[in-house]
Parts: sequence; C-alpha cells; structure tokens
Amino acid sequence: MKKILAIAAVAALTAGVSAYAANPFSDVSTSDWAYQAVSQLSDQGIVEGYPDGTFRGQRNITRYELAQIIARLMANEDQFNAEQRATIDKLAGEYADELDNLGVRVSNLEAKVGNISWSGDARMKWAQGYGEKGNAEDSFDGRMRINAHAQVNDSTYVEGLLRSDMNFKDYDADGEKDDNDTYMQRLYVHHDFGSHVGVNIGKYAEFFGQTGMFFDSDLKGAEATYTANDAFSLTAGYGRFADWDAADAINDVVPANAEFGYAQINGAAGRFAYSLDYIKGNGDAKVNTWGAGLTIGLTDKLDVFGDYFKNTDAQGDPDAWTAGLGYGHQDDARVGSFRVSVARVDAEKNAVLGGYTYDVSALDALSDAKSVKFWNAAADVTVAKNVRLHGEYDWNVDTKGTTTDYDDLATVSLNYVF
Repeated sequence: MKKILAIAAVAALTAGVSAYAANPFSDVSTSDWAYQAVSQLSDQGIVEGYPDGTFRGQRNITRYELAQIIARLMANEDQFNAEQRATIDKLAGEYADELDNLGVRVSNLEAKVGNISWSGDARMKWAQGYGEKGNAEDSFDGRMRINAHAQVNDSTYVEGLLRSDMNFKDYDADGEKDDNDTYMQRLYVHHDFGSHVGVNIGKYAEFFGQTGMFFDSDLKGAEATYTANDAFSLTAGYGRFADWDAADAINDVVPANAEFGYAQINGAAGRFAYSLDYIKGNGDAKVNTWGAGLTIGLTDKLDVFGDYFKNTDAQGDPDAWTAGLGYGHQDDARVGSFRVSVARVDAEKNAVLGGYTYDVSALDALSDAKSVKFWNAAADVTVAKNVRLHGEYDWNVDTKGTTTDYDDLATVSLNYVF
C-alpha cells in the first residue's frame, strides 16, 4: 500500500480528533488531496517525516512503519471514542509482532473491545479428608470467573465478576443432588476523586489481614479509600457481608440482613507490610472485631507472616490467629516460579466470619465446631504460562464440639488465568 493511502485511512479513523493544522513537509503541497490528513496527523505526533523534511507519500509503507503509527495511536487512545478504539485494537492485534519488536505491550488487546477489558480465571480442585473412622468421600469441583472492566472515563470504571461453580461428581458428601450455580458475584462502580481518594459502590470484594484468613467475597455497600503513599492507606466502609448471613456458624451472632461498619489501615515499608482492621455490627449483631497482621521479608525469598483477630462482642471473646513461614515468589507469567509455606492456625467459633484463604477447607469445621487447630503446608508452582498447580495438606487437625473428625485433609488444584 502506498504510504499516502495508509495515512488517509488513519486520518479517516481519527476524524474529529483535531482541527486544521499546518503542513510540516516540503513535498506535500496544499493542493494535494491528502494534505489535510497528513498535516493533521503530523500535528498530533502520529506520523513523522524524514530528516530532510520530506514525507515521501508515494513510496510503499512497510509493516514496521505502520506499526509505529499504530503504537502512537495506542498511546493516545483516550482521545478517541469507543468505535475508534475498537478499530485501533484490531489493528494492534494484526501488527502484534511488529509492535512487540517496538516494545509495545499488546498481549491483552485481543480480549479488549472498545473500552471494555475482559479477563478471568478457572480452577479444577480435588479434596480428600482422612481420619481414624475412615476417609471422607472425595470431592471434585470446578469454578470459572469472568471479569469485565469497563472504563467510563479517566476517573470512573465499572467492574463485574460472573462466576460459575460446578460439582463434577454431581452429588455432595451427603449423597444429595448438587445443583450447579452461575451468578454475578461482584458488580460495582469505582470513582477517583483526585489522586488520593477512591470510592467503591455496589457489591465488591473485601479482604482483611495479611494472609486472607478473614475475608468476605460479597460485600454489598460503599467504601472510600485514602492512599497517601505505599506506606499508608485508610479505608472506611458500611454495608452487608452477604456470606455472613448464610453461615451456620454465626446464626447466634449475626442476624439476617445485619449491617456493619468497618475500617482498615494498610501499608508497606521496606521488608515490612502491615494491616489493622476493625469491624462493628449494628443492632443485634454481636460483632466487635479487631485485628492486626504483619509480613516481614527476612530475605528476598524468605518471609514470616501472621494475623490475629478477636471478637469482643461474642460470648467468650473468641479469637483466631495464624502464623507461618514462606519461601519463594510464584508468578503466573514465569514458568518454574514457586512458593511454599507452612503455617499454624488456631481459631475459635465466631472470632472470624465469612471465607478463608485455605482451599483445603479445614476451617469449614467451624460451621459446627467450637474451635479448630491444625498445621497447614501449601505449595504453588507455575507449570505453564498462566497455569498454576496448587496443593495443600493439613495435619494434626483438632476440632472441638463437632462430629466431624478428620486428622488430615488434602487438596490439589489446577488454576488458570486468562
């Protein structure tokens, strides 16, 4: 294709972006049919001439030259409307190799349509419990989540997470038919007020502590975060923790539709990362939980971590803690990278509510137990790009106040991100 024709096509793509501009090239006159296109794109910095001041529009354009133009369009995508951005993304996919040679990252462009970006993950998990009274029936299930991120403007975006859970054995541990679920797990809008304050409204994820021992994946409410720097951020919010309403463990602590206020302080400095958390339930909710977490990097690869939580409104002031040692840094994009850890967990009923970070689900025993203690060993390794093998083993599992009695628990899962 002649260079002048390619430039005319690009000018048509970006029509309406800028007004008439002066001609910078000695071999393009005001009488040329493409004068307006060439001068406009030159003024925007999208096309460049040669050192001698010429444009040379009659020569054939190379793929490399066109890739340079596409790279400049990508750098200015915020100036274009959704239809124009979609066209630029299609061009970037076509010239991905050339753009890669230019150092332009385009690995995610194929999953982007206009101002909406798609991503997700999937998991296949097997788990088994072991005890003196026999082994539990093993479980085999899967989960897939698709995330949509829609950029509304420079300060606002909307994000939604569609989740589907599937039991590949079709029956649960009690022999009953297990229906598969597909639902919208998260949907919220985020808005930035300047460079330090951000607000979430809707149904979003919330995590407490350093290890994720205590979190809720379905918080319905509103929160604001003030970030001063990497060393300090403050979050305050109010809403309903959806998982808490359904948990059998907390029927005597959290009534249906209970509402909560919460605050968090998080930060990192050097080899230290910390968190301080507080949650207060309203009305009849017996939740007055505070917690603290700390991670210390002993070396570039070795770290110690721990969390502590206590609920002073529940009977007996139950508490929960975990402490462990980790080695390595697992990265989904780096094949062969890994992380291993060992931790001790000691939790009393109603000290922590909602979900837990441990896939092996020993903490599920809290659903009818007064307390649970165990050792946990976990390992993650990237076996292929964006494919992670995860394994956990719990031993010396000690529960009180429950008929569930397994000495050891194990799980293995393959996790995919896309």
